[in-house]
Amino acid sequence: MQRASRLKRELSLLTTEPPPGITCWQNENQLNDLRAQILGGADTPYEKGIFNLEIVVPERYPFEPPKIRFLTPIYHPNIDSAGRICLDVLKLPPKGAWRPSLNISTLLTSIQLLMAEPNPDDPLMADISSEYKYNRQLFLLNAKEWTEKYASQ
Repeated sequence: MQRASRLKRELSLLTTEPPPGITCWQNENQLNDLRAQILGGADTPYEKGIFNLEIVVPERYPFEPPKIRFLTPIYHPNIDSAGRICLDVLKLPPKGAWRPSLNISTLLTSIQLLMAEPNPDDPLMADISSEYKYNRQLFLLNAKEWTEKYASQ
């Protein structure tokens, strides 16, 4: 019951006061199955891209973080080909930084920040990470190409 009322509150807040460039909604009236869209930030290789995400809210939410993954392919050192995201707030301690005081809006904003500022020292995609570190021009070119190919409307 606590999960349902909290999710309703969070979704209503995401609808009335969404973070800039982020939208989130229920998928087919399933409270534990959400969808989100993040717009690629200006001055990033993801600019003008629209990225779709799936959010699965576990039974134990907010004591357990939601599982979030990209449905839109993205060229990024911290996001793998299955759309899984390497981000500390998406994992429980001791490895992660999830806290029940965080919410879906905070997580989506953190993912948006990660898109703009990749963390090449904690990669899911080692090859993209070393490209990001040692050949930034090629990384930017590839990321832009993927954005045009997969995230353009």
